[in-house]
Amino acid sequence: MKAVVLAAGKGTRLQPLTDDLPKALVQVDGKPLLTHCLDELVSLDADEFVIAVGYRQKQIIDYYGNSYDGVPITYVHQEEPAGLAHALLQAEPEIEDDFMLMLGDNVFRGNLSTVVQRQREQRVDCAFLVEEVPEKEASRYGVCVTNKYGEITDVVEKPDNPPSNLVMTGFYTFSPAIFKACSLVQPSDRGEYELSDAIDLLMDSGRTIDAVRLNGWRIDVGYPEDRDAAEQRLSGETATLTSDGGNIPQ
Repeated sequence: MKAVVLAAGKGTRLQPLTDDLPKALVQVDGKPLLTHCLDELVSLDADEFVIAVGYRQKQIIDYYGNSYDGVPITYVHQEEPAGLAHALLQAEPEIEDDFMLMLGDNVFRGNLSTVVQRQREQRVDCAFLVEEVPEKEASRYGVCVTNKYGEITDVVEKPDNPPSNLVMTGFYTFSPAIFKACSLVQPSDRGEYELSDAIDLLMDSGRTIDAVRLNGWRIDVGYPEDRDAAEQRLSGETATLTSDGGNIPQ
């Protein structure tokens, strides 16, 4: 399965860390954010990376070249920051079958393989990880609306008044049907083409959607304090491995 990674963002909220770097190359625990993403996707047996780049894209291309850990890389270009659905559409020419999608500013430790398994075994059109976050943080994410049975009926991107604290985490699998949905999305109030709106269109058309609760943790590195929190988490893992006599992952 191919893996698309969206890494075109400028990272304005991460300044001054992004004054001279694209967001994807901000260091977290000794390696770039994008490297953390690619490592997770390698562990999920990604057979090709399609990386959407934009802001300071040459730095990313020069850093990774045409492959990572033996997996070939194709770069696609989002020239204007017009939202996640717009960024994903740039990858359409490179995708023929079901694929993974990861937002390139997340650090994950969790059950991502369950999402891939749902896509492969149940032939859904979309599966994604969800988690509960503190209510004050929900407005940073795509928020899920559920019915009385706990089924997801709607997703709303970064609402001012979140209808719940259940949010999408930044890891998805899709069938190619998502590209048609992305092409039909209209700009949101934020002026962006939202991925959550495309997922809503899939739901409305009767496509099969599956949400998987995150078992583990992830940190969306949007602010400098998020990077600090991710480093503390990762440093804690390293300390545990060392005290247990295990190997420290490279």
